[in-house]
Amino acid sequence: ETNGAFISEISQFIAKPFTLSSIPENPPENPYILDLQQKVVELENQNQKLRELIDYEESSKLATTTLAAVTGRSADHWWQQVSLNKGSNDNIKVGDVVSSPGGLVGRVTVVTDNSSRVLLISDPSSQIGAKISRSRSTGYIRGAAGSQATMQFFEKIPDVKAGDVIVTSSFSRLFPQGIPIGRIVSIDLGKSPAPEAVIQLSVPFGNLEWVTVHPYTPKRDVDAAPAKIV
Repeated sequence: ETNGAFISEISQFIAKPFTLSSIPENPPENPYILDLQQKVVELENQNQKLRELIDYEESSKLATTTLAAVTGRSADHWWQQVSLNKGSNDNIKVGDVVSSPGGLVGRVTVVTDNSSRVLLISDPSSQIGAKISRSRSTGYIRGAAGSQATMQFFEKIPDVKAGDVIVTSSFSRLFPQGIPIGRIVSIDLGKSPAPEAVIQLSVPFGNLEWVTVHPYTPKRDVDAAPAKIV
């Protein structure tokens, strides 16, 4: 038995150098192929975004639009402004209205030959005449540097409830009426000096990539519009 065990060990030792190395079950992917796959996924996502934008543009009631890409955004002013790749050479002008699938984005405030800057409605300095689509109760929207905004009503007891759709009103000087802004999240009827509501903006401002620009000339005077509304 001892001799047999010894011979077995010798045999294993001799055969070991000739044993083939095990092959990995999942060999590493070719980096070049992996890079191409990732680019295809990105192009498909961009194509989907563009299709949504084109569908929105075709269904929009606003004037003829210009498709533009968001090319610049400062981390310090993420919720305040964006830069676009279209300018005066593309007939973009100060005051034009900017929108995206979901609703209102903002308005053009600066224009160069090949670029423009947009003040977002999420900017705290942005105030917009707005109304409840269902009940027609009116007020104005104020940006809150995020995906939500605040609406202050003109009425002491407005007809409003969570889920109501908010659109621009005829009181707005800088935007045409009827453009979707967002939905009511919560209401504080006891807020002084006027009732307020929290609005969830309908456009995904956090990852805005493409927009449409609509020609618009701001109204100089609006009957019965409070002075602060823009």
